[in-house]
Amino acid sequence: MAQYKEYKVVHIVEGGCGTVLLGSSGLPVQKMEADLNKYAADGWQVVFQVIEQKRFMLFWKREAILLTLGR
Repeated sequence: MAQYKEYKVVHIVEGGCGTVLLGSSGLPVQKMEADLNKYAADGWQVVFQVIEQKRFMLFWKREAILLTLGR
């Protein structure tokens, strides 16, 4: 089991406009890839991830991903 000295939590949320207009827009995969590549270059590794759905503006649900990184 890997031992990490520090952790970072990254919260990436589905876009609000697409959720309202289309009912769902999906997680921004290209932004997630760019962020993960940037963190990996700094020595961070993904330790854990959770995908959550929250109520958005009373009628819609919107997805978000919580990434826990360690190094």
